[in-house]
Amino acid sequence: MHKDFFIYQAQTTKFAAGFEVEKAVGSYIYGTDGKRYLDFVAGVSANTLGHSHPKIVDAIKEQADKYLHVMVYGEYAQEKPIALCRLLAEATPDPLEVTYLVNSGAEAIDGSLKLAKRYTGREEIVSFKNSYHGNTHGALSVSGNETHKREFRPLLPMVSFIEFNNEDDFDKITEKTACVILETIQGAAGFLVPNNDYLIKLKRRCEEVGALLILDEIQPGFGRTGKLFSFEHFGIVPDILVMGKGMGGGVPVGAFMSSREIMETLSHSPKLGHITTFGGNPLIAASSYATLKEVLESGLMNEVEEKEKLFRELLVHPKIKNINGKGLMLAVNLGTPEYTLEVAKKCMEKGLIVFWQLYRNEYLRISPPLTLSLDEIREGCQIILDILNEN
Repeated sequence: MHKDFFIYQAQTTKFAAGFEVEKAVGSYIYGTDGKRYLDFVAGVSANTLGHSHPKIVDAIKEQADKYLHVMVYGEYAQEKPIALCRLLAEATPDPLEVTYLVNSGAEAIDGSLKLAKRYTGREEIVSFKNSYHGNTHGALSVSGNETHKREFRPLLPMVSFIEFNNEDDFDKITEKTACVILETIQGAAGFLVPNNDYLIKLKRRCEEVGALLILDEIQPGFGRTGKLFSFEHFGIVPDILVMGKGMGGGVPVGAFMSSREIMETLSHSPKLGHITTFGGNPLIAASSYATLKEVLESGLMNEVEEKEKLFRELLVHPKIKNINGKGLMLAVNLGTPEYTLEVAKKCMEKGLIVFWQLYRNEYLRISPPLTLSLDEIREGCQIILDILNEN
């Protein structure tokens, strides 16, 4: 399997691990080597409820026994997609009320940009330096790291970039701006959190000039920061909300939400303003609905603050420079990319899965399942500390 992985499957780096997976249950991934590995990454924030959660597996099996794909998105009424969209509307504040289901977070970003342009009739987009929104051409166009974009130009025109948490850049948001798009918590940049009421002031500026505010919650949702979406910590509601990753509980999905007034503009002039074959797939929607229902009803979000506190109490070491982030999306600064990659490798050898931040490789990524226990936190942190002491 290891050999065939490198022969037949396209690679994204020259240093893929090629780890052979046998099964995954709860907080652990089991390799074909017979070892179990504690998972502090959760498929890069995707496995919100851990691996093979029984309610998710049962929901998928139940739907599979009824039917799979029956029609392209938006034509037929199907139980699970409707239930998911209804529950999202009930769980989010006004004016978020209508959801467009798609296949990934990146597609949701593209759809949200089209929606903002269609509704406002404007062409200019403002995004953020060091932002990351995905790798489709649209999502890449509004991502803020030139190293990852350079070889794929030309990208979308009329996109400008401002600095996160810098209010002096607000004058670049004008009456020509269709939308401002940002991650509520900047992910690839090292889990940077907005400060000094920054989001409130940004939303005010958008309202002043008639631009829409798009918040990318692909990583924080569902529940990773102790709220269903992280914007709920910061006193605002976006005009368009984008989600993905953890909303599926381990299956590929994305969505964007807005008011009915804004969302209806995709249905006419032209019709099919956005179209997707497999968006709203009933099997995926069943998994996502089960995930959302469990996150809302289980009390797991109420445990996030305690779990974050324990991580921060345990991960104290001279080699740890600082820890960014909120809730169960934490970035541990180990000083240099080379050392961080070495620590990640040693952790894997000792049975702990960690990762690194896309742009800031000096940060060790910790984004475990919400279901991770306090004892499992202690177990994993001890492995990290042991490695820091040894190397």
